[in-house]
Amino acid sequence: MVDALGVAVVGFGWMGRVHTRAYARVRHHYPLLGLRPELVTVAEEVPGLAEEAAKQFGFASATRDWREVAADPRVRAVSITAPNFLHREIGVAMAEAGKHIWIEKPVGLTVADARAVADAVAEAGVQGAVGFNYRNAPAVETARELIASGGIGTVTHARIRLFSDYAAHPESALTWRYQRERGGSGVLGDLASHGADLARYLLGDITSLTADTAVFLPERARPTAATTGHARAAGGEPGPVENEDYVGCLLRFASGARGVLEACRVSVGEQNTYGFEVHGTTGAVFWDFRRMNELGVSRGTAYQDQPVSTVYAGPGDGDFAAFQPGAANAMGYDDLKVIEAHRFLRSIAEGTAYGTTLADAVHSAVVLEAMARSAERRAWVDVPPQPYR
Repeated sequence: MVDALGVAVVGFGWMGRVHTRAYARVRHHYPLLGLRPELVTVAEEVPGLAEEAAKQFGFASATRDWREVAADPRVRAVSITAPNFLHREIGVAMAEAGKHIWIEKPVGLTVADARAVADAVAEAGVQGAVGFNYRNAPAVETARELIASGGIGTVTHARIRLFSDYAAHPESALTWRYQRERGGSGVLGDLASHGADLARYLLGDITSLTADTAVFLPERARPTAATTGHARAAGGEPGPVENEDYVGCLLRFASGARGVLEACRVSVGEQNTYGFEVHGTTGAVFWDFRRMNELGVSRGTAYQDQPVSTVYAGPGDGDFAAFQPGAANAMGYDDLKVIEAHRFLRSIAEGTAYGTTLADAVHSAVVLEAMARSAERRAWVDVPPQPYR
C-alpha cells in the first residue's frame, strides 16, 4: 500500500510552480515510489497569488503566512521556494516542526544560514534536499562516472560557465535579487552556486581559489508593484544594485587539477549558457545545458588531433529510463526537478538521504564565501574543509 504524504509549497514564483508540477508528475515516472504526494497547502505573501495557485494546481488550502504551514499537522514535507533572505527562518522553523524540507539553493544568504538549516534538519531527524538540479541530468551523471573511472585519464583542468541575460535589460526591476539584505550575493548565489556544486560533484573538493567580481549595471528602477520573476520597471525611481553581476574564478582542487568558474547574469546574447569542459591526460568530456541530453567525449591514445564524439543520453544513463525509452529522446528542465522530487520523497520513504542534501548547500556556500573574500582582498584564499558530508 502506498502512503499519502501531505506536502506544501512556500513561495509561489516560477520555482514554486516547478516544484508543484514535479510533485504532480513524480509517480507517473516512478510508479514504485512508496509515497504519494498530496498537495495540502500553498503559502505566498503576494495577495491573491496563493488562492490562484490552489485553484490552478489543486492545493486543498492557501495562505499568505508560511507559519500556518509549519503549524499544519496535515503537512509532512515542505518545498521552500521563497526569496533567499527567508530561507534560514523558514527552513529552521519547518525542520523544528518535524517537516521534511526540499529547499532551493543557495539556502540563505551566508554560510551561517546554510549551516543553521543543515543543523536544524539533522537535529530534527528529518530529510533535507537542495535544488542543485543540473547534477541530475543523466548526461552529467554519466560524465561524473566517466571522470571517476579514469575514462579521460587524470583530470588536469576544467572550465565551468554559467552565462545568462536575465538581468541584462537596463529596465530590469530592482527586486530583492539585487539587494544585499534580501538577496545576499548576486550572481554568486544565483548561478555560481550551481557552478560550485557541479565543480565538487564532478571533480571533488576545492582547496583554494582567487576571484574577481563586477557590477556592470549599477542602477535599476524600483518596482511600483509586486513582482514575480525578472520583471521590468521602466520609469521607476532608480536605486543602487548592491551585489555582483559577474564573477570569474580560478580554482585549485584537492586532486591537483585546476579549474575556471565564470558566471554572469547580464551576458547579452546568452540564454542559459550553462555547461562544463573537463580535460584529462587521455581525453575530455563536454556538456552544454542547452543540449542537455548530449555529451561530447574524446577518448583514446592519439593525444594530438584526437576526435570528439557526440554521445546521446539513453536508458543506461542516470534516471533517463524513467522518462524516455531510447537514446536521443529529449528530456527537459522540469524533468530534472522530477528527479529531484523523487530522490527527496525516496529519502523520506526509506529514511536514507538520496540526491543533494543540506551538506551540499554548506559546501557550495563555503566556496561562494571564499570567492567574495578573495574578490575583496584581490588575493588567493584557502577554502576550509567542511565536516558536512
